[in-house]
Amino acid sequence: MTGGDRWRLRDCEPIIAANASLLEAHHLLVGVTRVRNEALILRDTLDYIGRQVGAIVAYDDASTDHTLEILRRHPKVALILANRLWEEDIAARRIAEARHRGLLLQTARERLKFDWMFCFDADERVTGDLRSFAAGPQAADCDGVRIRLFDAYMTPDDHAPYRSDLELLDFRRLFGPERRDILMLWRNRPEVVFAQQHAREPGGAVRVRTDLYCQHYGKSLSVEHWEETCDYYMRHFPFDTYGSKWRDRKGRAIHTQSDFMRPLYEWGDALFANAVRI
Repeated sequence: MTGGDRWRLRDCEPIIAANASLLEAHHLLVGVTRVRNEALILRDTLDYIGRQVGAIVAYDDASTDHTLEILRRHPKVALILANRLWEEDIAARRIAEARHRGLLLQTARERLKFDWMFCFDADERVTGDLRSFAAGPQAADCDGVRIRLFDAYMTPDDHAPYRSDLELLDFRRLFGPERRDILMLWRNRPEVVFAQQHAREPGGAVRVRTDLYCQHYGKSLSVEHWEETCDYYMRHFPFDTYGSKWRDRKGRAIHTQSDFMRPLYEWGDALFANAVRI
């Protein structure tokens, strides 16, 4: 696929209208996300993101829990692309990351009117005010924003499992200094697209700045979730680049250092000052 082509919906991917009234308004900021079996954290995610964006478009990747039901009921969810066929093989999973986000971007542009798009995962919490940022002078001279993401860790004195009645923001105390700068926020311009070679980030954004911060909880919801994450990457991603790394992490959910053997820090200035971009 090239940037000028279109991703095509399959018969197993119907579009479900959730809160159809959101399709009528013009939004400063629209959120898109792809999810699978995120019922544990999804209500808090939608509540948190929903306070920042005008509408949400979600791709549900054949969830077997209550994810789809939670999406249907949330007042900020406008549309759901509801995949009914889970593809397990490694090649399919690699293509799916770009394809699903490409479909989300296309669908949002076809059905909604908006100025900016925010692409998020359910286990992430951007700590700044996205709406004010997109409307303010910081974003006036850029087409996209790379947000600085840090992993939260379970430690010997902080590893109680996450519960669905808790807020995920600031749920863990310590974070690794490894920083990933991810293009999560971009202006709604036609040249910004997801092509087959892309994964988390689209192509086409030229004027990009780095700003804002994000807490990532993919490694720290619970010991059980950690083990499930290890198994997922071992089964569905290339072994040499992902599987071997996550195989070695099995049984090591509780940390005194980061996965990269660096000290852990509380969220704040000390963490940011010691950040190591990876």
